[in-house]
Amino acid sequence: MHSSLFITLLLLVPVIGAGLSLQVRKTPNASYTVGLVTAGVELLLSLIVAVLYNPHVAGAQNFDFYYRHVISAPLGLAYDVAIDGISLFMVVLASLVTLLALWGARDKRREASFVAWLLLLTSFTVGSFVSHDVLEFFIFFELILVPTYFLLSQWGGLGGAKAATKFFIYTFTGSAFLFIAILYLGFAHQHQTTGALTFAYGPLSQTAMTSSTEVWLFIGMAIAFAVKSPIWPLHTWAPDSYAEAPTAGSMELSGILAKMGSYGLLRFAVGLLPLAMHDMRPVVMTFAVIGILYGSALACVTTDLKRVVAYSSLAQMGFITLGVVSGSQIATEGAVLMMFNHGVITMGFFLLIGYIEKRRGTSALAELRGLQGPAPVLAALFTVVMMASIGLPGLSNFVSEYLILLGTFTVHAWWAVVAGLGVIGAALYWLWSYQRVFHGAGESDNASLSDVTTSERWALVPIVALVLVLGIYPAPLLNKIAPSVHSLVSHVTTAAEVTK
Repeated sequence: MHSSLFITLLLLVPVIGAGLSLQVRKTPNASYTVGLVTAGVELLLSLIVAVLYNPHVAGAQNFDFYYRHVISAPLGLAYDVAIDGISLFMVVLASLVTLLALWGARDKRREASFVAWLLLLTSFTVGSFVSHDVLEFFIFFELILVPTYFLLSQWGGLGGAKAATKFFIYTFTGSAFLFIAILYLGFAHQHQTTGALTFAYGPLSQTAMTSSTEVWLFIGMAIAFAVKSPIWPLHTWAPDSYAEAPTAGSMELSGILAKMGSYGLLRFAVGLLPLAMHDMRPVVMTFAVIGILYGSALACVTTDLKRVVAYSSLAQMGFITLGVVSGSQIATEGAVLMMFNHGVITMGFFLLIGYIEKRRGTSALAELRGLQGPAPVLAALFTVVMMASIGLPGLSNFVSEYLILLGTFTVHAWWAVVAGLGVIGAALYWLWSYQRVFHGAGESDNASLSDVTTSERWALVPIVALVLVLGIYPAPLLNKIAPSVHSLVSHVTTAAEVTK
């Protein structure tokens, strides 16, 4: 089997599964079974790719599984896919989120359509991460809007339709700036080479532009990616969407779609526009640090458990953004690792909150006191995920945050010092939230709350396992991430030195 076929299968399997789930919708439970099997196959394929991936592939920036087929040369359209250490584990994360969302957050309302939209969303997210052509990336990036909008509007809470519209408008508006920047890059490259129009990543990364031009293009791209991440101050759609989305939708939004913003920022804004970093790095790092502190503050005062996760994610995405634009290889490796770790942790949070909502019908902190007594296993599982999010040594997020702060401190000490306050903030808002939910005298309805079932516990096993294993032994991921990060950071550094 040609290695590139694995990438094509990763894109096609969810689409085929979505179609089958609709075909068998009249048979009870058949659509759900198709969805689970499809998600399982997708995860297996992504793990095979992760095992086979060679981090030391000859060629630009360590891309493996490369395949390119020109669809229309005059229009610059091509099917162009590849994977490197930066995108590899995002693909694994996307397939894992889908499997656990179907397994642990099943929604029986119009189940065939629900499964189909989730699977299509998986195909589009994987497509974004494997795209080695900037225009192709943009197409997948935009297609993601469709399933996300319907998941929010049709299966969300009372404010789901409003949150879906807000999400769509924010993302679509931000993407307009990205599209303009992509077109400019493509035509600029064509003008310099007097060749065919192309949006392939490799050629565009060698396009010569002035520093001021790259700054404007960086701003256009950064707006789109800042909305998706989200990064302060373009984050205001996220709390509503996370709170109103169905549990599976919240898992997708926080677990994988948010990472698409930080991935795009690193891959395209930083990777393609290195000359802009001298002017834009201090600006973006300042926004990131504000996001860390602002998210932590709001997480302390919000009255809803889902919104605690939403504001916590704003703070955590601030750490990732800090590492992405720092210019430090160590911090960038930590940021890529944290994209994966944060996705796993937020999956755990939303699964656990979904279990609580299923039993109590609410995620309001005021109505969730004293849950530890009737649901000790639920409390224990929440504690593990919470401690991982705080960054307790020995758990996965500690390694990520440590690398980001260490790497950033060596090159931009003051930003790292201020960002370090976010670690204290995380401990404050999560421990306080835990006390309000699980300790104290609860409502009368909470006394008879049932603990997590065997099936629900098994859905959390992969999350707890990853949190523990990657906290003790993250080397397998870092060994595959490091060469690609080194290539990208070296490219940015070299371009900056040449212009001096």
